[in-house]
Amino acid sequence: MTEKKKTRNTFTAEERAAMKERARELKSGKDDGEGAVLAKIADMSEPDRAMATRLHKIIMNSAPDLQPRLWYGMPAYAKGGKVVCFFQGAQKFKTRYSSLGFSDVAKLDDGHLWPTAFALGKVTAAEETFIAAIVAKAVS
Repeated sequence: MTEKKKTRNTFTAEERAAMKERARELKSGKDDGEGAVLAKIADMSEPDRAMATRLHKIIMNSAPDLQPRLWYGMPAYAKGGKVVCFFQGAQKFKTRYSSLGFSDVAKLDDGHLWPTAFALGKVTAAEETFIAAIVAKAVS
């Protein structure tokens, strides 16, 4: 009797697509830059496009030394070649909110517990002020 292989899908189709995008980014070996980020944002559906556009402006104004690039097919912002923060649209992984995430190189440490991602439902003036401050802290 032969054993039937048991297969499990541990990643969603959206997660597999993101990993393939990241593999293409690595394989291309080039810095995607602001043009690629703006093109990716332009391809997004609303409301992700509006939110990503606003976040891009906030991040670039708060930390102009960050270099925009694609990371797993989403807008990201790097310093010295290492991603500091990134935007993940709600539609990318079919979630109920978009998020602004920070990598381990972001300088957000605060004791033994600190945030690494924030859910974004809407970006008002209050959130804009908070995002500008946390991005500035992340690159300090």
